[in-house]
Amino acid sequence: MSTNTFHPAEDTLRRMPAVGAPKSWPTVRPQVQLTTTVAKELVHRAALAEVLLTGQERYDDDRFGVTAQWPRCHSFYAPVAGNHDPLLAAETIRQIGFLLPHTQYGVPLGHHFLLRTFSFSVDPEHLRVGHAPADLDIDVAFSDVRTRRDAHLGARYDTVIRRAGETVATGGISYTCITPPAYRRLRGDRGHLQIPLTAPVPPQSVGRMSPTDVVLSPIGTDDRWQLRVDTRHPVLFDHPVDHVPGMLLIEAARQATTAVLGHSSGVIPVQVESEHYRYVELDAPCFIRAERLPADARGERVEVTGEQDGQEMFRTTITAVPAPL
Repeated sequence: MSTNTFHPAEDTLRRMPAVGAPKSWPTVRPQVQLTTTVAKELVHRAALAEVLLTGQERYDDDRFGVTAQWPRCHSFYAPVAGNHDPLLAAETIRQIGFLLPHTQYGVPLGHHFLLRTFSFSVDPEHLRVGHAPADLDIDVAFSDVRTRRDAHLGARYDTVIRRAGETVATGGISYTCITPPAYRRLRGDRGHLQIPLTAPVPPQSVGRMSPTDVVLSPIGTDDRWQLRVDTRHPVLFDHPVDHVPGMLLIEAARQATTAVLGHSSGVIPVQVESEHYRYVELDAPCFIRAERLPADARGERVEVTGEQDGQEMFRTTITAVPAPL
């Protein structure tokens, strides 16, 4: 048995037409602003529950406003010590990089995006989980917009995410757009095979509760792991892809940072700077290495690299603080 504890405002109830009201009664529309998410296809998500963006508007040629909402709890990006997971900010910024190119720059659905750089920074003071989902207003500015014969080839965009007027996070991404034929030429036969799923490290050692959410496998050293790629994961692999998604690599860097710093309560990434050089493939092991760097004013710093087939695939530097107990 459950009870509905949501109580609409009294004036809203007065405006709602009664069920079965006579047809002669005038129709009165509730003066309530209705909110929905953007189409899931526009942010390259299959599950509606994974769509964070709720609207957009254009200010001028390359400046936009986007709205978003963070749930109070998420199945994967769960709260950390009463704070929204900073990687929700990362996922929000990532989704913007699909929505606006598709709707504002004319990139057709079905085109592919190659992530080049990805950075974001959060203010933990404004990440507290409240009594309702967090509604966000986001300023987005595009630069280095590249075109050829009116086709959008790529750009960089920077974002400022605000909650109730306070800056929660900032961040940006640079990317390249790839047409389906060019993508097929680029990928060739890669992506059709996958190496067997490897065992996870203990979840608590990387700030996780469930082994299904662990993306690192032990290989006998304290600062090096094999990337654990579970294509059945409902969030990291929301839909089938032929390479390792960028958000999985960011999560691997976060988990490696947690393991190296060794804080029993976990860590809160306050700044992430990542460079991606090529797609991480599913058919070969990728090895993750973490190295502590000198701390700065914001916190402890760790550099995480990924190597596959003898090549460096990505490099991520995370600044983190211990999560409150």
